Amino acid sequence: MSKEILNTNGEKLGEITLNESVFGVEPNLHVMHLALRRQLNNARQGSASCKTRAEVSGGGRKPWKQKGTGRARAGSLRSPLFAGGGVIFGPQPRDYSFNMPQKARKLALKSALSARSEQMVVVKDFSTITEPKTKLMVSALKSLNVSGKTLIVADVKAAENKYLELAARNIPSVRIILPSNLNVKDLLEADSVVITESAVNDITERLQ
Repeated sequence: MSKEILNTNGEKLGEITLNESVFGVEPNLHVMHLALRRQLNNARQGSASCKTRAEVSGGGRKPWKQKGTGRARAGSLRSPLFAGGGVIFGPQPRDYSFNMPQKARKLALKSALSARSEQMVVVKDFSTITEPKTKLMVSALKSLNVSGKTLIVADVKAAENKYLELAARNIPSVRIILPSNLNVKDLLEADSVVITESAVNDITERLQ
């Protein structure tokens, strides 16, 4: 599978052959679903916490005598039956994260990349953005004919992409990630994926 390599003015500079084993696999929905669940679960804090009747302060004294009052018997005002009492089976701090085999994680990324290959635009680099100006980024996206939620996969530390992050950070629909941070959630949420030539080579090398 080959894609045109464009510059940020939308002009064709050449072609790149995308590796079929990375960008052309049959998307595995089950593995993508697992990878997405893993990513969302691993991001959860899991810090919700309730006190049980053993942990609530007070309630040491028996509120009234056992018999003769006509009321139901009670041993503590911190029983879950009373306001201010403990909580029955309330949430406790827990770890929601789970692991996936490395092969399955790679397959999930390949599946997501393959599912997004039609909406993928390959650019040489972002060297035409010579200043940290939002209007330059807006103009580049317009020239590349991308709209909606846009994911940009590029090495922002490279000299040719020096101003990419600063030029794009005020555009709410644009998200920039490093090739090493590529993930299923961002790929599936994006309407368009703009990826640099060097990022394609880096991803292909890692996922082959």
